[in-house]
Amino acid sequence: MSEVLNAADIFGKNVFNEKVMRQRLPKDVFKKMKKTMEDGAELDPSIAGVVAHAMKEWAIDHGATHYTHWFQPLTGVTAEKHDSFISEPTAEGKVFLEFSGKELIKGEPDASSFPSGGLRATFEARGYTAWDCTSPAFLREDACGVTLCIPTAFCSYKGEALDQKTPLLRSMQAIDAQSLRILRLFGNTTSKRVVPSVGPEQEYFLVDREKYLQRKDLIYAGRTLFGAMPPKGQELEDHYFGAIRDRVGAYMRDLNIELWKLGVTAKTQHNEAAPAQHELAPIYDQVNLAVDHNQMIMETMKKVAGRHGMTCLLHEKPFAGVNGSGKHNNWSLTTDDGINLLSPGDTPHDNIQFLLVLACILKAVDVHADLLRESAADVGNDHRLGANEAPPAIISVFLGDQLEDVIDQLCSTGVATHSKQGGTLQTGVATLPDLDQDVTDRNRTSPFAFTGNKFEFRMVGSSDSVAPANVVLNTIVAEAFKEAADELEKAADFDAAVHDLIKRLFQEHRRVIFNGNGYSDAWVAEAERRGLPNIRSMVDAIPAITTEKAVKLYEEFGVFTRAELESRAEIEYESYSKIINIEARTMIDMAGKQIVPAVVKYTARLADTLNAVRSACPEADASAQKDLLMETSALLAEMKQALNHLIQVTDACSKMESKAQAHAYHDQVVPAMDALRAPADQLEMIVDKELWPFPSYGDLMFEL
Repeated sequence: MSEVLNAADIFGKNVFNEKVMRQRLPKDVFKKMKKTMEDGAELDPSIAGVVAHAMKEWAIDHGATHYTHWFQPLTGVTAEKHDSFISEPTAEGKVFLEFSGKELIKGEPDASSFPSGGLRATFEARGYTAWDCTSPAFLREDACGVTLCIPTAFCSYKGEALDQKTPLLRSMQAIDAQSLRILRLFGNTTSKRVVPSVGPEQEYFLVDREKYLQRKDLIYAGRTLFGAMPPKGQELEDHYFGAIRDRVGAYMRDLNIELWKLGVTAKTQHNEAAPAQHELAPIYDQVNLAVDHNQMIMETMKKVAGRHGMTCLLHEKPFAGVNGSGKHNNWSLTTDDGINLLSPGDTPHDNIQFLLVLACILKAVDVHADLLRESAADVGNDHRLGANEAPPAIISVFLGDQLEDVIDQLCSTGVATHSKQGGTLQTGVATLPDLDQDVTDRNRTSPFAFTGNKFEFRMVGSSDSVAPANVVLNTIVAEAFKEAADELEKAADFDAAVHDLIKRLFQEHRRVIFNGNGYSDAWVAEAERRGLPNIRSMVDAIPAITTEKAVKLYEEFGVFTRAELESRAEIEYESYSKIINIEARTMIDMAGKQIVPAVVKYTARLADTLNAVRSACPEADASAQKDLLMETSALLAEMKQALNHLIQVTDACSKMESKAQAHAYHDQVVPAMDALRAPADQLEMIVDKELWPFPSYGDLMFEL
């Protein structure tokens, strides 16, 4: 029987949170720190030394020997450099443990060793990490011991953003300032801040570690590059929300404990649609913390899986033929005194503030659909978006029957007089209570769906940071709010002006509203008729961030400079090319060194069998053996030809550069990879199991 676990006792145990600060900091220092965290005020440098000392003493009391500035460069993972608390030895050979305010506030990693897209040359090495005091420091326990992790931003020597956090914090400032302008128009003088809140759901796969290590594609690429579907996939839908297997349950329990210690509000866990697929969802938090926590979740998932003899796969499409993984980014706007700007109330038709906010968001999504699509662009997501498992690559907004009806009233008559109300759902069973029925159903095919008091952006890939998506959402909505406030603040008759503005925005941007089936071919045709963009691949999405429209948007709100945007585009093209190159070369290696030898061995065995039959009994019908040998040989020949072609196009593309290289990999190498995989997967269905060189889909997804 497992030990009794009380989540409340361990939650936040390894976090330098407000409770710890209140206990360890002088009252005046604590008040200044709290003001900085709550009001977004600049950190008073005079208190840094006191905070650093208290943080060090707390960390040492918990066994820490080192500290690190934990940051999020544009590699897709986090980075850190560890320094011990040990100071210079004294004449007696003793050392003191020190940690200064200067060391807390600033670190200096090598900026030229991280992706910079040309912002930093190889010989220009200096870069800085700057403490983000709005995200609490935490302790990480692993094979290195206990390490004090200080969440930081990462910028170049000249101040350019080289990370995910810096533009996110900038976008938070933008949406805060413009949201307050909207609130002030409606007479709200008490709210001091508006902060985006996010709850990112995280999907993942678990596979046996020993089987994982037998597959070079999983090791190098994070996904299977070869693999025939097993007889059973997810057709019966028996895995979704099904009983959690003991081995997975033990993993989930351990994962929860580790996350709760870190102050991550891991709330929901369940089996997802595909075999071996699962999901974890935290409680909503302000976006900066939510982004940091999601990075912690992904790191902790991988670490804990190893303890249980498993590997956690975060790739968007580890297995062809079954659902891939994403993370739904649930986004809303909340004031410091608890007002949710996206709450429609019981009668949204007469909630003018909500209708203005909604109209502005529709405008933002319509005008900047390309940016929103680009924020979810990565190589793995090219395998998901547009398939019948994830949102289509077309950006649309689901509002539901109630809100769409209100908009129809406003657009047709100029006045909304009523709101549809939910009814009572009768189960027909006497012992079951009648249920309050929601006004609107949910739509899982929509990429941007309103779900009561938030929008769920469902396009983000499972391995991605959620920072880029929230940078876009914050900034484009800030722009829409600004333009609305600019107009309304000058109006002589506010009530008439806001009514006219809401009606106009709904009329101009209602084309982006779609409540139907986003998976249907009919929607693709309808979206084209409406003029909505359908950006199908990462390489086609990247240009959105360097258009004049995007540059103007980001520079106006100080989120990105033109140089920062151009550098990010360069990094994304380079990343695409590198990942496809790795996948292609992994396929070449596996095909040439594993699959082809296995098939040759199998054909030799078939030939020997055929000869033996003919020798023993010349009159015997050996047509089956002959047909099988011919089929196998034909597939082997097709595979060898495809392998040679893949080698050729991969070598040719590797000599190209930047945008042209990324497009060449997309247009030439990816189809060549598909052409190599097709005969290989057919051969897997023919060749003896004992000869096939690595575990099958069935082995990986069902034998855990």
